[in-house]
Amino acid sequence: MAESHDGRIRVMRIIARMNVGGPAVQVSGLMRGIDPLRFNHQLFTGFCGEDESDYLDSVAKDISATRIKGLGRSISLGADIGSFIQIIKEIRSFEPDIIHTHTAKAGVIGRIASLLSGKRSIRVHTFHGHLLHGYFGKVKTQIVITIESVLALFTTRLLAVGKKVMDDLLAEGVGTAAKFSVMSPGLRLGIIPERAAACATLHLDPTKTYCAFIGRITKIKRPDRFLDVVAQLNKDGANVHFLVAGAGELLDYCTERARDESLPVTFLGWCEEVETVLAVSDFLILTSDNEGTPLSLIQAGMAHLPVIATNVGSVSEIVLDGKTGIVTEISTQDLVSAVSKLLGDNELRHKLGDAAYEYTMARYGVERLVRDHQDLYSTLMADRAKS
Repeated sequence: MAESHDGRIRVMRIIARMNVGGPAVQVSGLMRGIDPLRFNHQLFTGFCGEDESDYLDSVAKDISATRIKGLGRSISLGADIGSFIQIIKEIRSFEPDIIHTHTAKAGVIGRIASLLSGKRSIRVHTFHGHLLHGYFGKVKTQIVITIESVLALFTTRLLAVGKKVMDDLLAEGVGTAAKFSVMSPGLRLGIIPERAAACATLHLDPTKTYCAFIGRITKIKRPDRFLDVVAQLNKDGANVHFLVAGAGELLDYCTERARDESLPVTFLGWCEEVETVLAVSDFLILTSDNEGTPLSLIQAGMAHLPVIATNVGSVSEIVLDGKTGIVTEISTQDLVSAVSKLLGDNELRHKLGDAAYEYTMARYGVERLVRDHQDLYSTLMADRAKS
């Protein structure tokens, strides 16, 4: 292992913003878990939008970070240039051995800043998903592909949270198989409270059957499709109530539609402790058009809950169709049929949930995530020392 300054490997982790969601959970797990005796590990991030909950403020209050103004979600030439200049200054001050970027915007700004900083840092980038489907039109998508393809040439190692994410990027010419590795998510779920206590906390009726939608209320997650499913099941007289744990730019649309159509949906907003939502839920639903490796599905499995999800991104790597949950086509009717199937068979629901627990606990623990990153960083440093 190569030494740096005080003998520790210096890792600069850059993410655009720590909004509640999968990337923030992963980064938090790494910040807490990586060995401080071997690594000098620092986090740099921007600010969340007004319609987002900041994970560092609401959940990971124990994690310190250097805030970079302008590095958040919104695109602004002046703010982006300002954040770019600040990151260059931070790189020259910290002198990292490894710069590890997460999410698209931080990946672009962080890697270009690294190239122009004059420092000889190893560059690693994690794709927590990609922007190839469902985000932009054809022209903008091609621009994204071109930028990522060029940056991949100057990146030492590319990581994807799932094999499908990696395969999609490789198919578009982003990076090479030799540079890519799959780095599956890892997390640790907190204590799941008793159902009765959780229902009391959320003011819910413990005798009802609950199906939860957990995530950002944004276009790519297709909350409109979710409400179409709810509406059809309500019309069919299904005995189920739906919970929405999250927020986003489409929250007002969803609450208004649910009210206007008298749909059986309770909106919980951002929940700092997802364990409480999982405790009251009987199963989860995901209706997205695109995903990376959604952590809510892993969390559900760790809580003994089956999942119904559209077959997008790396969902099928988390949810084994017919074994730990049900994976459907991107179809409202298929989702409705899957919900009806679980509602009509309690034994199947428990069987899938127990299998989901065994599968997710074995594959997606945070200890594995930390160990794999530490091994990767040590290997990259050793390879650089030989070159």
